[in-house]
Amino acid sequence: MAYFMISVDDPQTNKEFAESLDSDFPILSNPTREVAEAYGVVKAGRGFPSRWTFIIGADGKILRIDKQVNPSTAGQDLVSDIRELGLD
Repeated sequence: MAYFMISVDDPQTNKEFAESLDSDFPILSNPTREVAEAYGVVKAGRGFPSRWTFIIGADGKILRIDKQVNPSTAGQDLVSDIRELGLD
């Protein structure tokens, strides 16, 4: 299983953010917003992307999307979703 975060910020900003959190997972940069737009988290006229969590199966299919991400419980919520989906 792999997990990572995608941000529309530039690589240096993401590197500094990851270091400030002592992150143990990669933060990928998408400053062109192409991926964010493809997944629907960036919409025209909105200055910043939505914070959504996608769980994607080994076959590349999206198994679940959490569109109500709470930053303070996101990790616990993700573990619960992974267990519920039988991916643990």
